[in-house]
Amino acid sequence: MATSAEENEQQNQNPKTLNEPINNENEMEIEEDEDYEEEEEEEVKPMSKESRLRAERDNLSALVNRLKKEKVSLRVHDLIIKGNTKTKDSVIEAEIEEILKEANSMQGLIQAAGIANARLRNLEIFESVDITLDSGPSELPGTANVVVNIVETKNPLTGDLGIFTKPEARSWSLEGSLKLKNLLGYADIWDGSVAYGWDQASEISAGIALPRFRGLKNPVTARAMLLSQDWLKFSSYKERMMGISLGLISTRNHNLAYNLTWRNLTDPTQMCSKSIRGQLGHSLLSALKYTFKIDMRDSPLRPTRGYAFASTSHIGGLSPDSRSLRFLRQDFDFRYAIPLGFCKSALNFGVSAGLIFPWGSGFRNMASPLPERYYMGGHTSPVSTLAGTTTLLGFRTRGLGPSEQRRVIVEKTEGETTADAPGRDIIGGDLAVTAFADLSFDLPLKLFRDAGIHGHIFACTGSLNKLTENEYKNLSFQKFKDSFRSSAGVGVIIPTKLLRVEVNYCYILKQLEHDHGKTGVQFSFSSPI
Repeated sequence: MATSAEENEQQNQNPKTLNEPINNENEMEIEEDEDYEEEEEEEVKPMSKESRLRAERDNLSALVNRLKKEKVSLRVHDLIIKGNTKTKDSVIEAEIEEILKEANSMQGLIQAAGIANARLRNLEIFESVDITLDSGPSELPGTANVVVNIVETKNPLTGDLGIFTKPEARSWSLEGSLKLKNLLGYADIWDGSVAYGWDQASEISAGIALPRFRGLKNPVTARAMLLSQDWLKFSSYKERMMGISLGLISTRNHNLAYNLTWRNLTDPTQMCSKSIRGQLGHSLLSALKYTFKIDMRDSPLRPTRGYAFASTSHIGGLSPDSRSLRFLRQDFDFRYAIPLGFCKSALNFGVSAGLIFPWGSGFRNMASPLPERYYMGGHTSPVSTLAGTTTLLGFRTRGLGPSEQRRVIVEKTEGETTADAPGRDIIGGDLAVTAFADLSFDLPLKLFRDAGIHGHIFACTGSLNKLTENEYKNLSFQKFKDSFRSSAGVGVIIPTKLLRVEVNYCYILKQLEHDHGKTGVQFSFSSPI
């Protein structure tokens, strides 16, 4: 009885304890009803278009982040080529198959597909290239098929016509070319070109380029040319040359070519210096030329960051013919671009050096081949070229020495003799060094910036010295220092689709007695690429 009384008393003190289960069930029912009402409300309200787009972007962003952070294993099962009616499958496969099958992840495959796309476009025979990834066979998980859809060029014949300036051979020239693409289906390009210079220079050449031919890994190139050049204005001789060039190795950084050329130097005026007179007549050039080149600049035409380096080794005289020109020539070229952070400005500077020397018995007393020597001057900007020590703005093509007094043959009763003649012959140099600094910047008008028109301030210097025929004994540090010429100026560069126009005002800071430098406005026309 006492126990029952105590229990009744506890129940009276805690009335909620008995009713708690009932209240919880009611609360759960109420919460369930509220959730049900909320679900009904969500079902009634459709998701807006903006919300769906936002959700899709979030999902895509999450997928991209996952691909960046996580390595998704994936390999190529098959390469499927579509759209090629003329181009051989083997040519396309040789260009891209190796790089695609090396990829072992989704990230690597996407990157390899981008490189493969660029390689096919560089063949210059397709109007468009589209590379897509498809799932591989269901029984082989983790595989993908690469589908290459191409559209071949409808018109295989293209032509170009332009007026250019080139410092290494012609001051001004009118040039035209025709290209016939993919005639054999091997991505072959047949081309012919004709050039005529205002300084009595003419050139006819034809060539073929085969990037992939019957399993060969290296491109095959061949070119035949006929050149006639009148140097009477500066060197009182004419040059005629015909020959062929064969490309043996051609990769992104390496190039090896063999040249076989028959050259003839004549003096129609019978008036030239001793150095030129000794090399008149026929000669054979049998030579190998190797070039190592690396270009890490963001643009070859207007670099704002990065560096470039080129090394060219040239050995002539591989033929046993006694008339073969025997020489060794080595060139180095370095460029560097530094962004300044305002008005798209950048500071470019470069240093180039070259040396040529004959080889063979008694090479110390021999003269280096006249046409292979270094000649400075010209109009082409040194920023956009990576081809050795040739350009010195403000000086004419072949506009600075070394030079020698011209001589004329005089007939007398006792026989023939020579006497001084008016003018001097530019005979070129065996040791060449050049350097430049160039500050490029955007012009203030938006119209100019959108068109790519920009300005620059430049300074350049260069030196030429003769070393052969024992002249190296007379070269001292002071003589080498005094041999430098220099110029500075400001200009505007106008890039177009047809050509690149450069208008510069050049001021000659230093020149020697017989140099051809002139302060004033100088124009340059060059290729847009």
